[in-house]
Amino acid sequence: MRYFLVFFTGILLSSSLIVAQKPEQRSSSEIYHSLEKLNFLGTALYIAAHPDDENTRLISYLSNKLKARTGYLSLTRGDGGQNLIGSELRELLGVLRTQELLAARRIDGGEQFFSRANDFGYSKHPDETLKIWNKEAVLGDVVWAIRKFKPDVIINRFDHRSPGTTHGHHTSSAMLSFEAFDLANDKNAYSDQLELTETWQPKRLFFNTSWWFYGSEEKFKKADKSNMAHLDIGTYYPILGKSNNEIAALASSQHLCQGFGRLSQRGSENEYIELLKGTMPKNSGDIFEGIDTSWSRVSGGKAVGDILYEVERNFDFTDPSKHLPQLVAAYDLLQKVDDPYWRKLKTEELKDIIADISGLYLEASAETALANPGGKVKVNIEAVNRSSVQMKLKNISISSSDARIAPSIPLANNKKETFEIELQIPKTTEFTSPYWLKEKGSLGMYKVDDQKLIGKPETPRAFVAKFDIELSGRTIAFERPVIHHYAKPDKGELFQPFEVLPEATARFNDKVLIFADGKSKNIPVTIRAHADNIKGELELQHSKGWKVDVASQAFEIAKKGDEQTLVFTLTPPENEDESYISPIIKLNGKQISKELVTIAYDHVPTQSVLLPSEAKVVRLNIKKSGQHIGYIVGAGDEVPESLRQIGYIVHIIEPNTITKGSLDKYDAIVVGIRAYNVVEELKFKQRYLFDYVENGGNLIVQYNTASRRGKQLENLAPYPITLSRDRVTDENSEVKILAKKHALMNYPNTIGQSDFEGWVQERGLYFPNEWSKEFTPVLSMHDKGESPKKGSLLVTPYGKGNYIYTGLSFFRELPAGVPGAYKLFANMLSLEKNVQPTKLN
Repeated sequence: MRYFLVFFTGILLSSSLIVAQKPEQRSSSEIYHSLEKLNFLGTALYIAAHPDDENTRLISYLSNKLKARTGYLSLTRGDGGQNLIGSELRELLGVLRTQELLAARRIDGGEQFFSRANDFGYSKHPDETLKIWNKEAVLGDVVWAIRKFKPDVIINRFDHRSPGTTHGHHTSSAMLSFEAFDLANDKNAYSDQLELTETWQPKRLFFNTSWWFYGSEEKFKKADKSNMAHLDIGTYYPILGKSNNEIAALASSQHLCQGFGRLSQRGSENEYIELLKGTMPKNSGDIFEGIDTSWSRVSGGKAVGDILYEVERNFDFTDPSKHLPQLVAAYDLLQKVDDPYWRKLKTEELKDIIADISGLYLEASAETALANPGGKVKVNIEAVNRSSVQMKLKNISISSSDARIAPSIPLANNKKETFEIELQIPKTTEFTSPYWLKEKGSLGMYKVDDQKLIGKPETPRAFVAKFDIELSGRTIAFERPVIHHYAKPDKGELFQPFEVLPEATARFNDKVLIFADGKSKNIPVTIRAHADNIKGELELQHSKGWKVDVASQAFEIAKKGDEQTLVFTLTPPENEDESYISPIIKLNGKQISKELVTIAYDHVPTQSVLLPSEAKVVRLNIKKSGQHIGYIVGAGDEVPESLRQIGYIVHIIEPNTITKGSLDKYDAIVVGIRAYNVVEELKFKQRYLFDYVENGGNLIVQYNTASRRGKQLENLAPYPITLSRDRVTDENSEVKILAKKHALMNYPNTIGQSDFEGWVQERGLYFPNEWSKEFTPVLSMHDKGESPKKGSLLVTPYGKGNYIYTGLSFFRELPAGVPGAYKLFANMLSLEKNVQPTKLN
């Protein structure tokens, strides 16, 4: 499912280099708002652990009320979370959540940064987190971010003083920020960074506290707030026509895959930040108090400010282009400012304003959405000056290539000028893909060796068009990324990133292939052409013990975008085994083993991700009973396909089709993860599910969540059950079988300790912590230093059938091909009727 969200972006675009977003031409009021920001020389950095951790109310306030350059450093890309809108998990989810963060920043006016930390899943203590992350490396990334961004003020989302009370990633982000605050100014700390940047000392460090950290609103009211600054973040911006909270809600609502869509809010609201380091401002509402945020802050800046403050005071909303001579004069003076940080930053902001007030539209659109290294593509150039200001277009060039022309023509008022440039893609051009996924990392860290890339939200675009334009006697270079601009009858005007891809990629239909017996399987491999007229061979690489029917097959594809599927027959070994297979494309003397994954949602730009093309193959000795399984889809998991892998016929059930007796045809019914949280209609169909069980059916309900305030889902089970936030995050934690004689552990597969080996990311989450006597708890497990958790797998007979509730993370284990998880799930589906409660052994 793909969602569409109309959101408010025009006034808050922070850069003209937004990739694959429709170019925005700001109105006069929006230009004025940008001018106010141009004249504020102060910087604030907000730091937390994940996408959706950020306080968009405070980020918007800092950016739009205080006019500060504002950044959000999310230590991870949220790779370990869940996905409510699609099937992307792990690194692909990280790509999606990165784009959702960028979408949020386009709305609230902030900028986005990351460390190399990988969100490996929930962690209960920072000791575990920092061990898996590699504390020194991530701390270095935080130091790097501070040195590069140069914040005057840093605000932590979480409390560094409370380890073990919340997600270990949360506390770790605060601990690392607290330590990096002073290390950033230590020339002996991470000294290798100083070849590319310089030391920096922020002035103040705050903790963004709230009643939540005190346990209740009543306790927070009584708390000593003498060391806290409070900010009214409900302010209204007449020039923007929106309140701060409305902007913040729109920004937060970009986190759709996490279910953060919410209503906008209005009205006064206080936000509190507690001082951790630095001096407390006397005026608690002015966190930049005592910091020079004027143009006088930099040597040579006063002269620039004298001009720009004058433009701000006398801004002409009806004809802002009249200020162009002053802005160009300020641009000239700005180039003489000694401070390279402020010179570069404010030059880019000023160029955007110059383009905006003159209605200057510049575009470089490739005729196709993609090309290959060594190939050629035509780039269509458009330049329009929509003002009476005299301009001359002197040169156009495209970075990383020899493509350039010198039109040297005037840009007359509202007269469109068009050109064509042939772009020869250098053979050495790297493929388009997220830079942090190009090399294999570890459980806790992405591998990025290029220091200049660390922290960037995206891979810099390979090709950027530069327009040299002369105006008011000065030549200014304006840059625009090369994009693909086109239209569809059913979509309208569209803008897409211009990608550089290999000539072909290959993919398997299934990422995990389960061989439940010794029989061979046909393995389809789909080759997609990214160039015309390709011809080559495809091999299927496999490990010892597995056999393939032919060594290679020839293929030929005439047109770019077309696909061809070749089928290999793979025979598994006799004994249980886990391995991987990979397709190798041999084409024009090159070998390609990449898969192209496209992530396409309406609220973010389309993403092309190149990953190693491979599939896990698992030889299992697995038994099962029953054949037809009904599946009610929840928050986007791949369990249905996993069940098909072991021979079940899975039928997707739409909740609105459930009526009395309509479910009786299924041997078992599975309810997907968080289905009761995200499918409103299910609560009206629950009686039919219970009728199904009572009449002899087998119902398996996977994990759901209670609200953060503890509100339980009603009528979730036929007997009382209480969901909690209990979870076991160590995927290697010991599992004790409590009900050793229960059918779940014995039929049709015998489940033992070895079946809990090789699990990924976690054991499970949101286990019930209370249940009625009718339920039998089957397993016990716990993280280090915690009490046993017995609610991961509960079963009860009900009428003639059985009801099972499980918080075990099958949605992660089955797609990962974990053998024991398949055997246990098969036992759950095969549970016989009238299985009575079992006493614990």
